[in-house]
Amino acid sequence: MSLELDLDLQVATTAAGLPAHADFARWVATAVAERRARCELTIRLVDADESQALNAQYRGVDRPTNVLSFPFELPPGVDSTDPVADYIGDLVICPEVVQREALEQGKQDAAHWAHMVVHGVLHLFDYDHITDEQAAEMEGLETTILSGLGFPPPYEDDPPTEDP
Repeated sequence: MSLELDLDLQVATTAAGLPAHADFARWVATAVAERRARCELTIRLVDADESQALNAQYRGVDRPTNVLSFPFELPPGVDSTDPVADYIGDLVICPEVVQREALEQGKQDAAHWAHMVVHGVLHLFDYDHITDEQAAEMEGLETTILSGLGFPPPYEDDPPTEDP
């Protein structure tokens, strides 16, 4: 299935070494493949202060985190064929945390960035990792998607990321 993707990439940080828009688009498209024909989403790259504020407000955790996912819910009465239904939500990613985790886990930056995007997108599709069964399903999907992108399995011999 071919995907028509509309990606709004917002850079609200001065962090260096950010992936290109084309990289984000490729990672999103691969994660969304087979789930939708059209997809719209926003990825916002933020500094640690904004990440921490959002993480505290929405998850009750007062520290910056790697990725936050905000799924879009279709308003009542809006038909699923309406173009607004193509919008799947927002990802907020903190480059400082992603880059630190990559270094601590001995991963290539691009591999960890791709993992965080794929992980966030799967959350937008209601995948979670609260129970062991959910985690096994989500981690299996992440591994398959990232392998398809040419990256190594994300969970081999690494400590958990900040998203418990």
